[in-house]
Amino acid sequence: MSHMILKMKPVFQERLWGGEKLASRFNYSLPSDRIGECWGVSAHPHGESIVAEGECAGHSLSDLWKNERHLFGKYTDDAFPLLIKILDAADDLSVQVHPNDAQAQELEGVPYGKTECWYVVEAEEGAELIIGHTARSENELLDHINNGEWDRLLTRQPVTKGDFIFVPSGTVYAIGEGIVILETQQSSDTTYRMHDFDRTDESGQTREINLDKAMTVTTIPQEVVMPEVKAKQMKTAQIKRLVQVPEFNVYHVRATTGFKLRGIERFRALTILSGKGSIGSLEVNTGDHLMLTKGTSYRIKGDLEWIMSDVPFTSST
Repeated sequence: MSHMILKMKPVFQERLWGGEKLASRFNYSLPSDRIGECWGVSAHPHGESIVAEGECAGHSLSDLWKNERHLFGKYTDDAFPLLIKILDAADDLSVQVHPNDAQAQELEGVPYGKTECWYVVEAEEGAELIIGHTARSENELLDHINNGEWDRLLTRQPVTKGDFIFVPSGTVYAIGEGIVILETQQSSDTTYRMHDFDRTDESGQTREINLDKAMTVTTIPQEVVMPEVKAKQMKTAQIKRLVQVPEFNVYHVRATTGFKLRGIERFRALTILSGKGSIGSLEVNTGDHLMLTKGTSYRIKGDLEWIMSDVPFTSST
């Protein structure tokens, strides 16, 4: 096995807040009408990516990471570091917060915390996120929570298609109704709920609230980080670097026939947001999730829009 593009089979996750937009927007065949998440590139045990076709067909991403590390680059991490999702919030998500790496290792015994970022694929008119809180101290945060003063505590932000939001671990947030996002995150499924709007599931049960752990990992006072977006206009492509942090680099790319995607000495994860065409010899379509192994350059045919990410070697734990 050498340089190649791996097309991954999407894994669909039912959620209380999920819907059916991923079928119409990305041409997925959904197993139910409550699909909240499509896990596109994942080596997490809660939803493993399997290679769909080609030389590595049938192999899981975690298997390749363990046994064919040369495909990815000189990483020393035991676990594959990224998880790429598309989310359809047909209803509001719970108010939640995630630990950093050290907290995740201490509290849960898992390798990664959850720093993440979102590219807004589409948003209904009036859609908004909760991102950050107003408390200046732990006591103030607890007082607002105990008094149910969520409107005073939580900071809301309207969003529209094409917006980008960086969400470091420790950030209190909730994705709002009517938003579809492409999420790039560390490979973690650790979430601490603070508030779930008193919702019940189909059996009448409320979902677990993890207030003690949430308080432990919440950044106080909250700082909302706005990464500097760097854009590069070329003859056959427009490339925007959305964020560059130790956990990942994320890019938004619009490319047309003739663009050469140059190889780097590490893997890239790539999701086609719109268009159809080919990358090298592989035909690609809207909704495809791809893993580009290290080192190879590819010629593009067609009009394509994608989100692409890679992980710096310095992120090794």
